[in-house]
Amino acid sequence: MKVSPRLRLTALAVTGSLALTGCISSGDEGGSGDDDTITIGISLPLTGDYSEPGKGIQRGYEAWAAYINENGGLLGKQVELEILDDQSSADRVASDYERLINQEGVDLVVGPFSTRLVIPAAQVAQDYGFLFVEPAGAAPEVFEQGFDNLFYAAPAVADDHYNYLADHIEQMPADQRPETAAVASMDDPFAMGTAYGLKDRLEEMGVEIVVDEVYPPNTTNFDSIAAKIADSDADMVVGGTQYQDAVNMILALQQLDYQPEMAAFSTAPTEPEFESAIGGNTEGIIAPTGYTPHSDYPTNKEFVDFYTELHGEPPAEDQANAWTTGQVVAAAVEAVECADPDPECQQQLIDWLRENEVDTVVGPLTWDDQGRPQGAHMIQQWVDGEIRIVLPEDLAEAEFIPVKPRW
Repeated sequence: MKVSPRLRLTALAVTGSLALTGCISSGDEGGSGDDDTITIGISLPLTGDYSEPGKGIQRGYEAWAAYINENGGLLGKQVELEILDDQSSADRVASDYERLINQEGVDLVVGPFSTRLVIPAAQVAQDYGFLFVEPAGAAPEVFEQGFDNLFYAAPAVADDHYNYLADHIEQMPADQRPETAAVASMDDPFAMGTAYGLKDRLEEMGVEIVVDEVYPPNTTNFDSIAAKIADSDADMVVGGTQYQDAVNMILALQQLDYQPEMAAFSTAPTEPEFESAIGGNTEGIIAPTGYTPHSDYPTNKEFVDFYTELHGEPPAEDQANAWTTGQVVAAAVEAVECADPDPECQQQLIDWLRENEVDTVVGPLTWDDQGRPQGAHMIQQWVDGEIRIVLPEDLAEAEFIPVKPRW
C-alpha cells in the first residue's frame, strides 16, 4: 500500500463505536488554527527499513488520540494527529518536523521510531523550543546530544535492556552458563546498544565472544553472517536487530541447522507477525521488553481493552510506547494548562516533566536531565506458543527456559 507523504489522521468516536478517519489534505492548508482542536505533529517511518515497527507506533498513536477524544480531549479540545511518512530517512524526518512546525503550524510534536530518526527530529524540535517526547530512541547517542527538551517514554535505555537476563545468567551454576556467544548487530544505535550492552555483561562474567559482526541496515542476505555463527557453534546468539533483519537472520540460521542453547533478539520477537515469519519455531527465543499487556499498572487495562476492541488483538510494545508518549504529553498539558507552539508554553511543559512523575501503561516514569528514564526492561521469552514475561522473577508470567528447543 502506498502511503501518502501527507496524511492527516483525526480520531473520532462515532455512534458508540470507534472510527479513525483519514483524509488527504492539500499542501496549502494549515495544520492548526482551530481553537477547538490541538494538533500534534508526527513523522513516522511508514515505508523503508523501519516501516514494520513504524506502523506499530502509528497504531498506538492513533488509538491514544481516539481514546483521548472519546473521553473529553485535552483541555476540553479534540486531538488531531498530523502524520507524515519520513520513509525511514534521517534527512526526510528533519525536513518533516520543519514542515510540521513552520508550515503546518502544529501545537505539539511527538517523536518517530528509531534512534536514527529521533536524533535529527529532536534537534529540529529543540531549535524551535518544542517539547519532544519520543517512543523509540533508546540508544546512548540520544542522550549525549545535549537535548534539554527530550523525554524517552519507556522504562529503560538501550544499554540496560538486557540487565535482568545478564543478572540471571550470572547467577546460573557455572556448568549451566553459556561458555561462548555470537553477536550480530545492525549498524543502528539502538540495535547495537541492546546487543553490546549484553555483550559487555557476558564478557565480564567470562563468556567468550566468538563472533562479533555489524551489518548495514539494508542487509537482506544473511548467509555469510549465519555461516560464521553456525561454524562457531556458539552456545548463545545475540542479535541486535529491528524486525526484518532478525527474521532473515533466523531463517538463515535455521537453514544451516544451527541450534544455540540461548537466542536473544531485540525488538523482533515481540512483533505480532514474528511467529509466522520464522515458521512458528519460536519456543525459547528471548527479547527485552518495556511492556506487557498483562501488567496491573492502573491505566493498562483500559489501554488493552480499548486497543483490542479497536484492532481485534492486544497491543504489543511499540503500540504501548506510542500510547505512553501520549500519556506523558497529556499529563504535562493538563498540569500546565496549555498546548500551543508559544515558547513559554513549551518551556512550561518541559519544566513540569523534569520535576514530576507520570503514571503510564509501562509504569511510573521519571527522567534525568538528559531525558533518560529511570527504570528497567523486563525479559520476555516464547513459552508454549506465547511471548511471556520470564524475568524478573517477581513479575514473571512463565518460568524461564534455560535451554532453547530446536527451531
